[in-house]
Amino acid sequence: MPPKSAPSDILRIATAQLNPVVGDVAGNLAKAREARADAARHGADLVLFTELFIAGYPPEDLVLKPAFVEACETAVQALADDTKDGGPGVIIGVPLKRKSGLHNAVMVLDGGKVIAERYKLDLPNYGEFDEKRVFQPGPDMPGPVNFRGIRIGIPICEDIWGELDVCETLAESGAEILLVPNGSPYYRGKVEVRHQVVIRQVIESGLPILYANQLGGQDELVFDGASFAIQADKSLAFQMSQFEEAVSVSAWKREGEGWRCDDGPMSRIPEKEEADYRACMLGLRDYVNKNGFRNVVLGLSGGIDSAICAALAVDALGEERVRCIMMPYRYTSKDSLKDAEDCARALGCRYDIVPISEPVEGFSNALGQLFEGTAEGVTEENLQSRTRGTILMAVSNKFGSMVVTTGNKSEMSVGYATLYGDMNGGFNPIKDVYKMQVYALSSWRNTTVPPGALGPSGEVIPQNIIDKAPSAELRPDQTDQDSLPPYPVLDDILECLVEGEMSVDAIVARGHERETVHRVEHLLYIAEYKRRQAAPGVKITKKNFGRDRRYPITNRFRDRS
Repeated sequence: MPPKSAPSDILRIATAQLNPVVGDVAGNLAKAREARADAARHGADLVLFTELFIAGYPPEDLVLKPAFVEACETAVQALADDTKDGGPGVIIGVPLKRKSGLHNAVMVLDGGKVIAERYKLDLPNYGEFDEKRVFQPGPDMPGPVNFRGIRIGIPICEDIWGELDVCETLAESGAEILLVPNGSPYYRGKVEVRHQVVIRQVIESGLPILYANQLGGQDELVFDGASFAIQADKSLAFQMSQFEEAVSVSAWKREGEGWRCDDGPMSRIPEKEEADYRACMLGLRDYVNKNGFRNVVLGLSGGIDSAICAALAVDALGEERVRCIMMPYRYTSKDSLKDAEDCARALGCRYDIVPISEPVEGFSNALGQLFEGTAEGVTEENLQSRTRGTILMAVSNKFGSMVVTTGNKSEMSVGYATLYGDMNGGFNPIKDVYKMQVYALSSWRNTTVPPGALGPSGEVIPQNIIDKAPSAELRPDQTDQDSLPPYPVLDDILECLVEGEMSVDAIVARGHERETVHRVEHLLYIAEYKRRQAAPGVKITKKNFGRDRRYPITNRFRDRS
């Protein structure tokens, strides 16, 4: 059957904001076919998928395996054959090996065949991106594709973010509308950043732009969707939801020499705490599910970090898939015992108590002769943490549960976490969340159940956990502020050092004591070796540890100017 002819003045575009799995070529193809069938039922002429959809994004070095690249192209050829049914055409992202190199590409499918290929020109090589390692840029500026008589420009993600004037060139070569497949990860405030990038390109090109973004967690990255379009007059044409899969059809009409979106969704975009919480929840859910874990286990200490991780786990996976274990020692307070139990009960998840006195004393006795004549200190404190880590890993091994580790970004920054102890685990949902943000997210969750959450409403993190002074409870009457600045001070200094790469002088000028800034900077640098061994965790800020910030472990620089 020949392709359905779109009216010359109407084009119905389905934006497929979906959650592919990296490497699952067959599963991603099935998802694409299902989306196309859905789009056909809603009368779409064309389905726009996201960047490298058939491979999943980012595939990293997986695209260096020829068999994988061949499997991806074979899957797209099968999808092209589907389009001989006369239904919607397809624009889909795929890695392609050609004479000019290995490309981050799209293929345009219609009438039972591939009618065009386009290659990404501007390869990002900053922050979480390192595409220049694995791809070659397209050899030429891309021209528009003739789709059923309409000239469509298809810049790919970074092609609209960089300085190569791809959009302007497409406009000059006759494009009427720009459709952009993207793999743009979340960080706080990213939706507004994307809007501004697209508006700038609309101004440069004079064309409307539809921005389709991937959805879902992939290792540390969370792709938040929030696909949208901007009219040629710079107004918002439509806005799809954030953190939710959807296939949404927008109707475009020709008006004179241009095109205008006449009908499309207009979804609410979450703000601040809700967006961060939902990003953490989605990242944890996809990491657990995509890697095949049946359930998770975590140590519930009665402190705020483990409490919010328990809430995130229940919201992401459901109470029946979450197991919390309190592991008390002689320094564990009665308040912590009560708070941990109250938290687990509020969340409805399984709660066990495993005292650690015997194993800790066993280690102490075994080491007694070696440690004779030395004073007790951090070593003995770390034995408690490492005993807890061993217990959690034993439960993980026995029952196939993934250990959720619970250290926040403030702790990870200054090394206030124990290797092979509380750092044990498969994934950390709050790895990129500073301590004061943990408090804010906890208070927010006590008043709101986010969309898609499987947990209960009401107060799920007892108020006493939020109110009490934070403590690791590894020695009598210990609090975090015994050896650290107050968290509002610490977090501000860390944000200046990590996110802002600010000088010590500039941070002191904000009102901080120079000695305190020097000490925090030193702690930040010497903890790098710990962070290299930490579990992956959701990226929330512009500079998470690992993908975005890659400092050397061996590093003698200190800012003492």
